[in-house]
Amino acid sequence: MTRPRVLVTTGHRWLERPLKRLEAVMGVNYMVALSQVGTTPTMSPALPLDVHGDLVPSLLDSVDGVLLSGGADVDPVHYGRSPDANLGVVDPYRDAFELALYREARSRNLPILGICRGIQLIAVAEGGALHQHLPADPSRLQHSQASPEGHPIHRVKLEPGTALADAFTRVGEDVTAGVQVNTYHHQGLDGVPDSLRAIAWTDDGLVEAVEGRDGAFLVGVQWHPEMAFEKHPRQIAPFEMFARALGVEG
Repeated sequence: MTRPRVLVTTGHRWLERPLKRLEAVMGVNYMVALSQVGTTPTMSPALPLDVHGDLVPSLLDSVDGVLLSGGADVDPVHYGRSPDANLGVVDPYRDAFELALYREARSRNLPILGICRGIQLIAVAEGGALHQHLPADPSRLQHSQASPEGHPIHRVKLEPGTALADAFTRVGEDVTAGVQVNTYHHQGLDGVPDSLRAIAWTDDGLVEAVEGRDGAFLVGVQWHPEMAFEKHPRQIAPFEMFARALGVEG
């Protein structure tokens, strides 16, 4: 069968040498994971909509699903709040591009998977808000681990009967006590919009995964399975779940 095509979003990075230019950046591990589960990944830079807004529909004409990748903080202007003193780097072009891409993809009933920033973008697009700096609350767990290798460090409890819980069960994970995941975020969901359902939580109560209540497949996870699956194979589960939503058998 033809491998379904997945559009992966990218971030930006300024390059100073040898040329001064703005580059599109995205972890290759997203592409490796998507390839491993039987899809064909492609990617697009976050283009300024005032010049390239007409490209959003045409970008989606040639793909079967969208993966919203990790990256910079979502600007709080998109959920009606002023910037916290600890707000990180924001990317206005990326915010506008991904919000438009998300809404167009939802209108077409395309499957969507969001990772880290991706779950936050989904929540904001659906009318939700974010905690701008979790470490400001001393009752919180460590949500931004110091080790860069991507190994699992804390537990998330999964809602039984959901696609995500089923995906981890399929790869041999006993989900009754939760699943160990990595964590690289200083922001998180501040409540869950009515159009979404929380399906995973950390021990301090932070929502770590959501799914759409209706329409096409829509799941967001707060951790980075693409950083872990090669050394911790069961972390391929979210990608396999996404691939099945795209029609890949298995």
